[in-house]
Amino acid sequence: MFLFTVTKPGLRQAGALALCAVCLCGTVAAAVHFTGGAVAASAAAAPGIETTQDIGSYFTGYGFETDLASAAVDKVKIPKKWDDSFAAFNQVVQESGLDLADYKGKTVEKWTVLCPQLSTGEHDTYCVLLVYKTKAVGAYLLQKPSGEVTGLVTAAKASAEALDVTAVEISAEAYPED
Repeated sequence: MFLFTVTKPGLRQAGALALCAVCLCGTVAAAVHFTGGAVAASAAAAPGIETTQDIGSYFTGYGFETDLASAAVDKVKIPKKWDDSFAAFNQVVQESGLDLADYKGKTVEKWTVLCPQLSTGEHDTYCVLLVYKTKAVGAYLLQKPSGEVTGLVTAAKASAEALDVTAVEISAEAYPED
């Protein structure tokens, strides 16, 4: 325990400030010691979309291969007021666990990369990721030239079902019934 007897008010304030600084340093040192430095590590590990590799990794998580050489980025503005069609578009985006409602009126980066596994000779399918300040805020699949927009979960399920049907057909050809 400390006891200070100082007669001048300025010295009392300086002593109190020094005591607070010592206590704060001790608290920070104890926190780092007992958490093993996890406080600094969690701040550095914050996820973000900064490169085309990050874009590819995002879509790989949903099972889509991407052609990173085809990556293109544009700036688009999320409208402040939504009509029915944009509200329906946001429902498609919400399939991926994201929502554009908090970004009304904001300008975002629109990353577009080709998805070769879903592209055919008649149309190309692109994986699209909307990014605001390195944070993914929207994701969907876009078919060109039709302009059809599909949610990631719906497309992933359809792709998996198509693979199952193909596997059954191959199995039936390999092992025909007598």
